[in-house]
Amino acid sequence: MTGLYFEEFFVGQTVTTVGRTMTEFDIVTFAGLSGDYNQIHTDPEFSKTTMFGKQIAHGLLGLSIASGLAWQTGILDGTVIAFREVKEWKFVKPVFIGDTIYVDLITIETKALPRIGGGSVTITLEVKNQNEEVCHRGSWTVLMMLKPK
Repeated sequence: MTGLYFEEFFVGQTVTTVGRTMTEFDIVTFAGLSGDYNQIHTDPEFSKTTMFGKQIAHGLLGLSIASGLAWQTGILDGTVIAFREVKEWKFVKPVFIGDTIYVDLITIETKALPRIGGGSVTITLEVKNQNEEVCHRGSWTVLMMLKPK
C-alpha cells in the first residue's frame, strides 16, 4: 500500500495532480458509456453555433477524469474505504478538446470514525486547465483506513 492513512491527512494539506489532455476520443467514448449524445459534445458543426463556438467535454467526464487524476497521486491507493460524497460541484468553465486539465486537492476537514476503522476526509478540488483557469470546483468526502497498529 502506498496510500495515506487517515492519520496522515491534515487540514491544509495540498496535492497537485499531473495533467491530462482531453481528446475527442475521450468525449466519444464517454458519450457511448453514459448515453449522453448531446450535440454540444458530439457534433462539431452544431457546436460551432453555440455560445462556446466548439465542442465541449461533458461536465461529468471532467469530474470522472479528476477522480482518476486524484487516484494517480497515490494518496488513496490501498487505503481508501469508500468514496462517500460529492458536495457543491460547480462547472465553472468548459473543458475543450485539447485542454490539459489537472487538479489541486486541499484537505479541509478530517473526522475520526472509529466504528468503521478509519475516518472521514473532506478535500476541496479545483480542476484547472493549462492556463490555470478553474474549470470545475467542489469537494469530496472519502472514508480512509486507520493506520494498522
